Amino acid sequence: MIFKESNSLTTANELIVQSSSKAISWSGYYELTKPRLSLLSLITALVGYLAAMPAKDLSTLIHFCVGTALCAGGAAALNQWFEREQDSVMERTRTRPIPANQISPQAALFFGLILSILGSLQLYLGANPLAGFLGAITIASYVGIYTPMKRSTRWATEFGAIPGAIPPLIGWAAAEGSISTLGWILFGILAIWQIPHFMAIAWLYRDDYQRGGFPMLSVLDQSGLRVGRWALANTIALIPLSLAPCFFGYCKWIYGVVATLFGIWFLIRANAFTRSENRDIAARKLFLNSILYLPAVFFSLVIDRWMLG
Repeated sequence: MIFKESNSLTTANELIVQSSSKAISWSGYYELTKPRLSLLSLITALVGYLAAMPAKDLSTLIHFCVGTALCAGGAAALNQWFEREQDSVMERTRTRPIPANQISPQAALFFGLILSILGSLQLYLGANPLAGFLGAITIASYVGIYTPMKRSTRWATEFGAIPGAIPPLIGWAAAEGSISTLGWILFGILAIWQIPHFMAIAWLYRDDYQRGGFPMLSVLDQSGLRVGRWALANTIALIPLSLAPCFFGYCKWIYGVVATLFGIWFLIRANAFTRSENRDIAARKLFLNSILYLPAVFFSLVIDRWMLG
């Protein structure tokens, strides 16, 4: 009788452990999608959709949002599958689902492929073929080109800014079935914004990137002078480009004021990053500024278009 009770307790404990493992696995799959980065992709895509001032079509909007989210999550999962060995030796990434043994590499690969295929099809069939094509191109360029490039060249960040800036084009294509000049301006703003944003991140985690074998500019330039100057140069280029919607008559004073003020603030932070003293502090401030800059500029553009357009 005691033996039977002991077996029952053992079985119960095993069931609890199994249930806990399953819960961890579901959490692992969620983390594979890099939810915060995927949310940023969805938001920037939604900005492109709303900036196009589409007709009120709830069905297209839902298909577009779901498809974009699936594409972003699929690309993130495939990226982590590719970089699982590097992630295991980097302090910042060693707790990700694959190196932490929450998800097997095979399961992560299958999961990423399924999300990518479903997302591209959702955009293609639910929105239009152009949106689906752009979703597929984003995944292919991010996973198939940018991810391997990170291990071989310091220019990977600049190339990675291209797929990273496609979401507004997906949104614009979903709304109109084509892409106008403003759509391409949004693409340009997002592409150039990524350089100072990621230069700040790369400097703060330069030791980690070196351990992972990534030849980032921050790894090659131990002084940080080239890193700071490159961030500043792109910030300078970003300011006139961010004002292009006003120059071309797409936006009026609301967007113009916000883009100018936040652009000047961004420029001040980028300039401070070029100084040798307290570069780590300057990098954190630049990073935080970049996070505030993008939503301020993009949301004010949508508000300006809908209120004054």
